[in-house]
Amino acid sequence: MTDSAKANDLLAQLPKGKGPAPVHLWNPDFCGDIDMRIARDGTWFYQGTPIGRKPMVKLFSNIIRRDGDDYFLVTPVEKVRITVDDAPFVAVTLDVQGQGESQLLHFTTNVDEQIEAGPEHPLRVVIDPDTQEPAPYLRVRTNLEALVHRNAFYQLVELAVSRPINGQNWLGVWSGGVFFPIGLEP
Repeated sequence: MTDSAKANDLLAQLPKGKGPAPVHLWNPDFCGDIDMRIARDGTWFYQGTPIGRKPMVKLFSNIIRRDGDDYFLVTPVEKVRITVDDAPFVAVTLDVQGQGESQLLHFTTNVDEQIEAGPEHPLRVVIDPDTQEPAPYLRVRTNLEALVHRNAFYQLVELAVSRPINGQNWLGVWSGGVFFPIGLEP
């Protein structure tokens, strides 16, 4: 089957409800790789060409699943592997409500999914060992994350407060009653 036929077949199988499909419940046979890639900036590509229709990207984003280090588009009858450069989503905006320990951080992803950081949707920051550049992530769904866009991360840095953890002072943010460290205090 060609990549075009695979893509059309996947589209025909997409659930029509709102929100992510229950891909964690589906265990179809692996049907191979498809020439689809999600770039680090959240752009979806099909056969090397950006998918310009946001509704199409949103449809595909509802059936993505991560198994181990691989990403798949999954329907009840088909599972195809795709390439993800970093994270399948990007948290593009941040809305802050409240302050201190009662603060709530509401993120919106590039596919218009609303996520509130908290126990089920933790924030984490990975420091590149070579460049020391931080890469912040927000869990969107089971083992799927959004890279937090630089502008939203700068907002987090401005909101950061100090808190001792294991004998060291960390800068971090509160959301949903959880303190999320974003870096050691200088």
